[in-house]
Amino acid sequence: MTTLLERAFAEAAKRPAAEQDLLASRLLAELAAEDDFDRAIAKTGDKLARLAEEALAEHRAGLTEELDPDRL
Repeated sequence: MTTLLERAFAEAAKRPAAEQDLLASRLLAELAAEDDFDRAIAKTGDKLARLAEEALAEHRAGLTEELDPDRL
């Protein structure tokens, strides 16, 4: 465990039980959301690779144009 996480847990331990439970729930939800996101990205890896190849092929074929941020 990192020093910063230990410090955060030490501070959380000073709070009332209800607040500790709320903090724990939020942390667990955040961790679960990260896991869900990682799984979703892993499932789309092949599709993203195909889209990237298509985009590069279009660029190499001269079918793309440079983006001008001033014209957005």
